[in-house]
Amino acid sequence: MVKGFFWLVLAYGLSQFYRACLAVFAPVLAADISVGAEEISRALGAWFLAFAAMQIPVGWLLDNRSPRITAAALLFTGGGGGALVFASAQSGAGILAAMILIGIGCSSVLMTSFYIFARLAAPARFGALAGLVLGVGSIGNVIAAAPLSWSLEAIGWRATMVAIACLTGLVALALWRFVEDPPRITRASDEKSPGLGTVLRLWPLYPILAIALVSYAPGAGLRGSWIGGYLSDVYGLDAGQIGTATVYMALAMIAGSLLLGPLDRLIPSSKGIVLGCGILGIVTLFLLWKTAGTASLTLSVVLFMAIGFFASSYPQVMNHGRSLLPPELTGRGVTLINLFSIGGVGLSQIATAEVFSAASSGGIAPLAGYGAVFAFFAIALAVGCVIYLFSTQRS
Repeated sequence: MVKGFFWLVLAYGLSQFYRACLAVFAPVLAADISVGAEEISRALGAWFLAFAAMQIPVGWLLDNRSPRITAAALLFTGGGGGALVFASAQSGAGILAAMILIGIGCSSVLMTSFYIFARLAAPARFGALAGLVLGVGSIGNVIAAAPLSWSLEAIGWRATMVAIACLTGLVALALWRFVEDPPRITRASDEKSPGLGTVLRLWPLYPILAIALVSYAPGAGLRGSWIGGYLSDVYGLDAGQIGTATVYMALAMIAGSLLLGPLDRLIPSSKGIVLGCGILGIVTLFLLWKTAGTASLTLSVVLFMAIGFFASSYPQVMNHGRSLLPPELTGRGVTLINLFSIGGVGLSQIATAEVFSAASSGGIAPLAGYGAVFAFFAIALAVGCVIYLFSTQRS
């Protein structure tokens, strides 16, 4: 097993926590500093966009510098520092700035794991290892649900974020101490290192980038922000009840990562797995859209869970893309795929905030706004699946 695996998983757990915590923070932020649902969605979108923007420099650093130091330095300064900014925020602008910093801080932890796996593990084990990190690391998604709501009630949201900032700093130091870099790729002294342009000329990669853009967005976006407002506005749930419901969705996403990651050992086609999950995700989103406001609370939560499960095909999306990458382009290749995956969540959050605002007629009919959000995710995923049909796969 890769040295420092535990700390890589824990660091990814923090990344999952930060991208999912706003759904539970939403009610207390609205009451304390008047931050509304649209500002929450934009702040989450900013987290994902900052995270995505960092993938290009992170890819270069992984291929040319120390993955260990890259992950540790970014998590300590951006993640820990951003959490302290969040704890001291007095308005929506402060929350937005904090989430941008945290997004930068979390931008390299998962890709550091994937880079090390791609360099050191057998190709047949990549999907299983990636799924293991995503599944076990997603405990942060669970902590960002009911346990977080308990902490908010016990010590308040500001003290909670200070504690999380301290934990983030400690994990960053552990990454620096315990993770071991893979051996560097040696080149002739006159050989030029291939760059991002070489990756962008790998045309078979483009259908994979298209599905990466839309496959993770419904699960991450709904879990990260929209489920909280929907369950509050439509069913009248309080913060504790929302926390419980989001635990169920988080557990479904963990189960998806753990089950779908190694599934290519039974179904020898990452493409088939990803496409099947995409189609089932479209059906589930359509059902959530058509039953918005009329379904029972139980059915709505089950549909959210199903969306989270089918949106967790990311290990196989990455495994498909990895099969097309030469070793010297592993860092930039996997981070480019991650850029599209995370960037897709960020863009969808910005877009759904506008869709919600337009469809809900300025807050008069929020149910119509939520329905439009579900429809947006369904249509975007359908378009991505059509493009992905034209992808090819190598062993």
